[in-house]
Amino acid sequence: MRTHPTEQPPIEFCRDILAGRIPEEAITFCAYLLPDRAAVWWAHECLSHLSELLDGTDHELLAYVRDWVGEPDSHHRAAVSQAEATAPTTPGAWIALAAGWHDNGSIVGGSVVGAEAPSALQPFPVAHAVNASVLAGLARVALADRFAVLSAFVEMGIQMAEIEALRQSADAY
Repeated sequence: MRTHPTEQPPIEFCRDILAGRIPEEAITFCAYLLPDRAAVWWAHECLSHLSELLDGTDHELLAYVRDWVGEPDSHHRAAVSQAEATAPTTPGAWIALAAGWHDNGSIVGGSVVGAEAPSALQPFPVAHAVNASVLAGLARVALADRFAVLSAFVEMGIQMAEIEALRQSADAY
């Protein structure tokens, strides 16, 4: 991101980025703001809104990710295996990689074709894959509609961040 940090609260900062010169950075900020599991679900929801722009393989990968979010242990390896068979150039492949990388920041079940395994030099691989997924999906939206879709995705991310903050507050008690 080129936007420099400020003293603003995260949600306010994110909305300012959205209103700024490079609104796509608000997608990046959301990807890194949300906890990994919530970020994967957010990306899944974003891509689900673009279903007519995705191909069959992406739809399959989104189904694996949806199932993984509901029951991580039972569908985790299937999503990663699907992602391994697909170079991470599509939105669905990136989100499946994010789900795969969620497991302690490492790839379960082997290496991923065309994707560098997360390392200590890349401390937030899930956020990186979530960001790539949402931006790859957004790139498929017609230019005339892109800012409206981007704004809706960011607002969804902000809502999820607010819910996560409330959940963490409740857990503190």
